[in-house]
Amino acid sequence: MNIQWYPGHMTRAKRKIENDIKLVDIVIELRDARCPLASANPDIKKVTGNKKRLVLLNKSDLADENVTKAWIDYFKADGVAAIAFDSRSRDGIDRIRKAAAELTKEKRERDAARGITGSRPVKCMILGIPNVGKSTFINSMLGKASAKTGNKPGVTKGNQWVNVNNEMLLLDTPGVLWPKFDDEETAYCLAEIGSINDQVINIEELSVKLLDFLYDNYRDRLFERYEITEESFDKKLENMSTEVLGVSIRALALLDLIAVKRGCIKRGGEPDYERGAKAFMDDFRSGKLGRISLQRPKQ
Repeated sequence: MNIQWYPGHMTRAKRKIENDIKLVDIVIELRDARCPLASANPDIKKVTGNKKRLVLLNKSDLADENVTKAWIDYFKADGVAAIAFDSRSRDGIDRIRKAAAELTKEKRERDAARGITGSRPVKCMILGIPNVGKSTFINSMLGKASAKTGNKPGVTKGNQWVNVNNEMLLLDTPGVLWPKFDDEETAYCLAEIGSINDQVINIEELSVKLLDFLYDNYRDRLFERYEITEESFDKKLENMSTEVLGVSIRALALLDLIAVKRGCIKRGGEPDYERGAKAFMDDFRSGKLGRISLQRPKQ
């Protein structure tokens, strides 16, 4: 499956970011904790240049806790300030404020040496790919819902400043992808977490790709969620051909069982793979399958 999605408004958003980067002290880059590398827009580093950067591994409540800890160590070893964060709660806000203050410490010292005194808010640009939770993060920082939020990529349409208790000024920006995904695995990860519009992908193919990964890495959790037994799984495998259009037979067998379990049945009793795939992807994205990480630092 060739996954590409780059709406025209993203080009305009990128230009606006390039123009506004000079207005801020630091960049706060949100990534999805389930796939910290795939959810990193390679253009961000080019656009932001030498600006100090804080990486937030957002939606950490949906990611494997041990894997997230390994990612924090990975970034630390690379000299990048990183914090695991769940933007739907306010836990960790103090750590973010302290990290932002630390990243601007040198600038404030330089200002003081030039005779510029007095405190002023730290100006932060909020960057990230679509559906990574930027607006929800801002709402969490404010303690109220003032920025639009949604579970579809592309809710934020224009850049806007938000004042957080006169300590931080946050410049919200629309989610921006990059024009071409050279790595197929990156594209799949982005589609799986919902950063690519479902209307431009094959949801059935996407689901079997994810099911194949979960079988290898979170099999017990998958079987428990959908009440799949070893016996029912083996029986389903026996009744299927060895390969269907290059798709993993075990993943297709799982999708079949999941569709039946979720009541996604066509007339005549056949499983409705499309509906079953949508139900499964909704379960994964909402965390009903438990805490799952799609990437590990060793990769």
